Amino acid sequence: MPDEKKPWREIAQREAEVTKVDSPSQTNKGEAKSKLRREIISGYIQDSLKCMENINNNEVEKIENIADILIKAHDEGKQIFTLGNGGAASVASHLAADLSKAWLGDRLMRLKAICLTDNVSLVTAWMNDAGYDYMFVGPLENLLNSGDIVIGISASGNSKNVLNAIEYANKRGAITVGFTGFDGGKLKGLAQHCFIVPSDSFKRVEDFHMILGHMIKAVLVNEIKSRITS
Repeated sequence: MPDEKKPWREIAQREAEVTKVDSPSQTNKGEAKSKLRREIISGYIQDSLKCMENINNNEVEKIENIADILIKAHDEGKQIFTLGNGGAASVASHLAADLSKAWLGDRLMRLKAICLTDNVSLVTAWMNDAGYDYMFVGPLENLLNSGDIVIGISASGNSKNVLNAIEYANKRGAITVGFTGFDGGKLKGLAQHCFIVPSDSFKRVEDFHMILGHMIKAVLVNEIKSRITS
């Protein structure tokens, strides 16, 4: 796992030293800790703003392209599968929920979005029988059709089970999308479309993957709703 070398991280690592400093006053210790916490929070915010500015200046077109893929999936009635591990599994679940249900004014936008990690019994059954690396391939073998969308989420871009799922989806004629960070990992070269968050912090990458999902949903809702009102 890549080390996070951001200023707020370095500040956080000093907290233990601060609490060990001998001081005649508990008040002084409390003030020092409060100051350190505020530095950590401010550093996190500043680093997030720099990441967002970088994306705004250089990566908006990639977000538009992914939105186009999902609008086409909506129009053609294609399925959308999302998947990931840990925090990425939470993002995958949230994204599938957002795509499956969105209010358009007088009806719902209903994409056929499924998060594979939401079915714990199924994925753990595949883990037990086929191994962790193939926990997503198994369900896709049953459900995936040509032209469907598979979105693999991996901050490092190197999660083996995500890579296997994307590779399988490519072979089945699906459209594959990667959400990743750092240098993109192996997912960058495997997914047909890939958004790489320009950050070497797992926290920042996961933060923006969630925001990315909300941005895409906002575009879809606006464009699909405009067809009704125009």
